[in-house]
This record gives sequence, structure tokens and C-alpha cells, in this order.
Amino acid sequence: MQLDDTLRVSIAERLRCFELQPLPAPGSRRAAVALVIVEEGFGAALPGIPAPTAWSREAAVLLTRRPTHMRNHPRQWALPGGSIDGDETPEQAALRELHEEVGLQLDESAILGRLDDFATHSGFAITPVVVWAGAARELVPSEAEVESIHRIPIAEFMRADAPLLDAIEDSVHPVLRMPVGDTWIAAPTAAFLYQFREWCFAGRMTRVAHFEQPLFARK
Repeated sequence: MQLDDTLRVSIAERLRCFELQPLPAPGSRRAAVALVIVEEGFGAALPGIPAPTAWSREAAVLLTRRPTHMRNHPRQWALPGGSIDGDETPEQAALRELHEEVGLQLDESAILGRLDDFATHSGFAITPVVVWAGAARELVPSEAEVESIHRIPIAEFMRADAPLLDAIEDSVHPVLRMPVGDTWIAAPTAAFLYQFREWCFAGRMTRVAHFEQPLFARK
């Protein structure tokens, strides 16, 4: 799947037609994440995902791994993002966090749209903002917030074994995971990636706010 203008127009049109589902989350802190579409480049650098032999223009999504020293969610997979400050919109917050975490500075013309909010057990209501970054060759991880940056080919999210759904004792809803290479990603990040796949590529209006997080991701 090449990263080109045809793909950008297709995703933007899908998101323009997407019917956002309001998420009543009284008392929740607001946050935003950037679901960034970028060239695969030299690959994901993950076991189970073959590395290209040269710079690849295949479409990919940026994922980060949080450092072990972080108090909240150490070593977990994440999309660039964080709390919404003051009068910021989710779009403004997502772009600011994208610059702070991976050194990628984009303006609002890069924004393609939003997906559904997700309320976490830790008290956040997170808005996913879909962002087009093109080649974006130079990425610089924030030492304080990012251990590593990975370009995951979008084709990886189209796998037949995705999503993974696991029953959990304290909820009637399953835990959602998305397999990536030889590992997997948990909700809420997995929920955003799953809905992105379902709507932007399969054309299925799939809601994800009800899915559970695994116990380790709830802190």
C-alpha cells in the first residue's frame, strides 16, 4: 500500500464521513493522541516484521515505546500524545505532543480527521487525531518520554488474526489487542488502530469504546 495522494484523499474522505460517537465522560481529564500516517522507511525494527532492503514508501503508522523510567505505563506501546492544555483543541494538542515526543513539526493542514474517543481506567478521555506526515525521514525521540520510534506498516494491522479478544473476569466486555510482528499492542492504542483499520480501509463502522484494557494498562 503506497503512501501517495490517492491514499491521503481516500482516508480524508472516509474520516469526513465518519459519524463520531459522543463519549460522555464527566470528570475525565482530556487527552489527545496523533495517529500518524508516514512512509515505512527502513522498517518497524521489530521481530516478525521483515525489514525493507531500502527506504520503503509503503504506508505505515508511527508507534512509540515508553521508557522504563516513566511512572505511568512504562514500556507500553503508545501513539504520540498527552493531556490537552488550557484552551487547546484535540488537534492542537496532538500536533504539539507529536513535536515534543518525536520531533515532528506539522501544521493543521496535515490533519485528516478524528476517530472515536476512548475513556481509560486511569481517568482520561482520549481523542485520536489522524495526521498525514508523508516521508518524515527525521524523527528525534524525546529522552524523557520515548524509548524508541517504530514505523509499523499498515498492512500489519490488516492481518487475519487481528484483533485478539480476551475475556476478563471483572467485565462483560473483552480486552482488545492488536498483533504486531511477534508481539501485540493493548487498548487504548489497539482500539484506535483497530477502528482506523475498520473504517478507513474496510469501510466498517466499528465502535471500540466498550473494549477493555488489560489490567497492567489500567494504572
